[in-house]
Amino acid sequence: MNILFVCRFNRFRSKVAEAMFNKINKNKRFKARSAGIIKGNPISKEIKETARKFGILIQGTPIGLSSELLKWQDMTVIVADDVPKQVFRDNKKYGKKIIIWKIPDADEETETDMLKRINMIHKRIERFLKQTERL
Repeated sequence: MNILFVCRFNRFRSKVAEAMFNKINKNKRFKARSAGIIKGNPISKEIKETARKFGILIQGTPIGLSSELLKWQDMTVIVADDVPKQVFRDNKKYGKKIIIWKIPDADEETETDMLKRINMIHKRIERFLKQTERL
């Protein structure tokens, strides 16, 4: 199963979800990637350093949604409170399972805020993996 984590710019929430999922997932049948509905600016040093405190490495540059990614995915997890589900709903060609987590964006100036959001994503990933064990 191919899981696509999506947020607004692919600079924080979806990148964290992808890295966290790939770190703790033990089921080789599941693959994860991430994208933003809009390709964002480069990922800040602060985001990368804060994510390392959770033992995850944020790599690559932000990427935007593409038809290639939408064909690749079997499930989309919207890891954001500012991405409307309608972006995916009306496209029957890619109309696969959509999950929405509604995680607010973090203030990159505040490490505490980023850590709080990373912890929220971590808890969601753990619950998600428990649910996928049944698949």
